[in-house]
Amino acid sequence: MLLLPAIDLKDGQCVRLRQGKMEDTTVFSDSPVDTATRWVEAGAKRLHLVDLNGAFDGKPVNNDSVQAIAKKFPDLPIQIGGGIRDAKTVQAYLDAGVTYCIIGTKAVEDPDFVIDLCKQFPERIIVGIDAKNGMVATDGWDKVSSVSAIELAQKFEQAGVVAIVYTDIARDGMMKGVNIEATVELAKSISIPVIASGGVSNMMDIIELCEVQSSGITGTILGRSIYEGTIDLAQANSYVEKFS
Repeated sequence: MLLLPAIDLKDGQCVRLRQGKMEDTTVFSDSPVDTATRWVEAGAKRLHLVDLNGAFDGKPVNNDSVQAIAKKFPDLPIQIGGGIRDAKTVQAYLDAGVTYCIIGTKAVEDPDFVIDLCKQFPERIIVGIDAKNGMVATDGWDKVSSVSAIELAQKFEQAGVVAIVYTDIARDGMMKGVNIEATVELAKSISIPVIASGGVSNMMDIIELCEVQSSGITGTILGRSIYEGTIDLAQANSYVEKFS
């Protein structure tokens, strides 16, 4: 089970949102690089970055912070999402040292775009599926589509997508526990590895995810829990290493 610390970028700061609402923001740090360093020192094997401004604007906004983190840790895998809507942006991120690009809104609007990206950038593309009551949300979670999370994920079965990051919006940032049932249901419906996101609040959530990883859940993103201290990342990493 891979534990991925989340670094959500807004106006150059490291923040956390509740249920994806930009107006409900908690600032945790003015230095994303210092935050990344903290998690790397705690044993992080990959970082999950989100350009929150980019998710709403439809184009990258916090490039400087992303580039600074990638430069500081050139050998650490980094995945980035938020506002990636064209191949040029993917190429720019890869050139900056990012390992994986996460496609969200564009994957809903144009699934063929993802398929083409996977051909152009093999083993570099992740699809981010954010759902509310099982239905996919887009544009920084501002809109809910008529497409189900499972239906969308299945469109990429043969595309070469590295993973699906599945976020339950209702749980995200609320510290109420991960939606195990929905995540397992998605993972069992596809052959693509699934990374759980949203609501992980304590070690019990991580233990429960480890217990169902055979369903195809290979990792989980940690946000508010590690910033507020309800999960100690170093201890959690030690646990999952033993579990593995």
